[in-house]
Amino acid sequence: MSEEPPQSSFLEKIKSIFLVTDKKNNNIQAGDEKIEEIIQNVIDIKDSVVSEIMIPRVNISSISESDDIKNVMLVLNDTKHSRYPVFSADNKNVLGVLHVKDLLNVLGLEEEKFNLKKILRDVKFVPETKKVTSLLEEFKKDKAHLAIVLDEYGSVEGLITIEDILEEIVGEIEDEFYEESESKIITINENEYIVSSFIEKEKFEDFFQTNLDCPEVETLGGYILKEVGHLPKVGESLRHENLELIITSADQRKIKKITVRKID
Repeated sequence: MSEEPPQSSFLEKIKSIFLVTDKKNNNIQAGDEKIEEIIQNVIDIKDSVVSEIMIPRVNISSISESDDIKNVMLVLNDTKHSRYPVFSADNKNVLGVLHVKDLLNVLGLEEEKFNLKKILRDVKFVPETKKVTSLLEEFKKDKAHLAIVLDEYGSVEGLITIEDILEEIVGEIEDEFYEESESKIITINENEYIVSSFIEKEKFEDFFQTNLDCPEVETLGGYILKEVGHLPKVGESLRHENLELIITSADQRKIKKITVRKID
């Protein structure tokens, strides 16, 4: 039996949220162009698999089972997510998910009594070939928000959240911890950044003190497209001076996010 949910059922549920009834003419009409775009995005992702929109392993903000409470808090303060995968000491397997609110009951404990494993929640694993629409249905059914993506050998390939899927439908979702969206640059550490592909070329050049020397484009995404000569996939990279630009998020139509690393 196929794991894919009935497509018509899935699409009708989404469409019913956004379509309005014109009672006078007894017609169903889209409220505006944005709604039509959202409906089209739902149709477009019906054949997408999770590997196309997941966060690659190299960009996962994670915690190790060997981390003490101080190290855990450092990760939380630097990245400000609500859930974190917790890896085994050898960094090969994911043992569970740490939900930030579960830390509240243990913050007052003495350091030697802190046991990270005791507060981990079960983690959901999915194959990289799983259909996005099928996973969205499972997230809803299981009331889950996050899954670890595995390759055919069972190795961790990446991470996908319900937010990643919803962003494919409604566009980028900002949370209250992001710096103002106009900056379009998120600092991971002093040598690594996540940058929106839509950032203005001049703003990127000013921030990283570089010159892309490409007057015919206006954005970082445009520069990458011109340099590589095709729409790159997640994981592809190029180098400019002392910067390595790695495609972190992309779909069949556009580049979304780029990891920028300063290298020697």
